[in-house]
Amino acid sequence: MKTIDWTRDELVAYILLFAAHSDYKEDNHERNVIISKVDMNTFQEIHDEFDNDNDYQGIQKIMTSLAQHNYDKDDIDILFSDIKALFFSDGDFDITERNMLRFLEKLLKN
Repeated sequence: MKTIDWTRDELVAYILLFAAHSDYKEDNHERNVIISKVDMNTFQEIHDEFDNDNDYQGIQKIMTSLAQHNYDKDDIDILFSDIKALFFSDGDFDITERNMLRFLEKLLKN
């Protein structure tokens, strides 16, 4: 894949949106968690891009951008703390969210 011209905040917003949509809905609690990590303008720009991508494109963008930003183990651990906070924000950590968390662990921690 070509170079992704994202800032670290844009990458975080995209990953959190990707995770939030694991159960095919994005509620206000999840949106508030994402906005607490990035500014509203970044959130909206990345949300627009996310809406135009399919899952494969999203995964490719995430993996390319992680490599470009030289994410290390500590960075990934912080990211997973944010993902878990997102999943628990609405008080319902359902099976699709659990499966997404496992998928992201395999994808990002290899």
